Amino acid sequence: MVKQHYLYWYIAAGVAAVLLIVIAAWLGRRSGRRGLQQRLTSLASRLGVDVTNEKGVELVLNQLEQITGEAAEAVAESSAGAIRLRRALDTLPQGVIVCDENGEMVFRNARAMALMGSRHGDALATQAVTELLENAWHDGSAERTLDLYGPPRQTLNVSTRLIDDGRRPLGVIAIIDDISERRRLEEIRRDFVANVSHELKTPMGALGLLAETLTVEPDPEIGQRLASRIHTEAFRVSRIIDDLLDLTRIESEEAPPREPIYINLVMAEAVERVQSAAEQRKITIELHEPDPPVHVLGDRRQLVSAIHSLLENAVTFSYENGIIRVTGSQVDGEVHLSVADAGVGIPARDLERIFERFYRVDHGRSRETGGTGLGLSIVRHVASNHQGRVEVASREGEGSTFTLILPNPPEYLS
Repeated sequence: MVKQHYLYWYIAAGVAAVLLIVIAAWLGRRSGRRGLQQRLTSLASRLGVDVTNEKGVELVLNQLEQITGEAAEAVAESSAGAIRLRRALDTLPQGVIVCDENGEMVFRNARAMALMGSRHGDALATQAVTELLENAWHDGSAERTLDLYGPPRQTLNVSTRLIDDGRRPLGVIAIIDDISERRRLEEIRRDFVANVSHELKTPMGALGLLAETLTVEPDPEIGQRLASRIHTEAFRVSRIIDDLLDLTRIESEEAPPREPIYINLVMAEAVERVQSAAEQRKITIELHEPDPPVHVLGDRRQLVSAIHSLLENAVTFSYENGIIRVTGSQVDGEVHLSVADAGVGIPARDLERIFERFYRVDHGRSRETGGTGLGLSIVRHVASNHQGRVEVASREGEGSTFTLILPNPPEYLS
């Protein structure tokens, strides 16, 4: 109906323009006057106007001028509305494709063109969309989830619907939604629940077995050893819960309170918290604070947790009588906090995964020392919350250096 309305105005505008030209020619020339008079009379009768005098001719011209103006205004409004609609659809995160009643593609927004390019994965998406558009013609709707292995890997949900006016089909619309991030988050959630269940099940099972053995063990010496094991496993469960609570709190504080903090104090507090564990393994911690002291904007508790996690890892994976160096410095408007050890190091194949929750390079050693596999994940989130980053340099058998890099706003430069 909208198309017919605008078609009428186009025709009216064309007719008006032609008639104006003809009438102008008629007024300037005598030849053909009778034929033109007849056409003008016919048009006037349709408009209900008498053209036997000049007033009637003027009235016809006024009518034609009004029709022409209305047609031009309608065309302008239609063009502006179409541009506005196209721009609005281009801002959508979903791809939108529209086909007309003949099955011809008449519109694709910017996102649809990006998803249906010339690469192999995009060609598969294009083929799937074409098939779903055809299915929608017959079934009224169709939907499919596509896994494109990239790179980059993508998951697309494509749904198509038939468009009609209640009497006949007018076309088909396809909506392409990139659900890659949603799928990734679902996988992370499932892995997280599975990992937490596994990490808690192991010590809880050990606690139950040890307690059961202790109740029937008559030997006091063996009973003492069993009690010590129970204490160790209980401490391990407590550590997992504490780290989970810390991680949850840090993740929920995406924009923690910002206040000027002396990095020197953060480093000293983190070293103090891990000093006892280091002394038990005869490990020396060397603290090199920035001089003069340096400020950053951030949350003191989160920053101490991050440095403590790095130090705890360094103590866990260092050899006895080893040395750990904690260094703070200011480099090109950034604050670098480094924790370096000469321990077992990290294999190159594991470097990309060490910041994942519960990921362990050496499962046996981590369980022996009570590691939870959450420390580096905490460090990564603290860095993200402070608009910073964490970098690692490591070679297996030679040790590791983790560097927490934080922005240092000019107004707080020392």
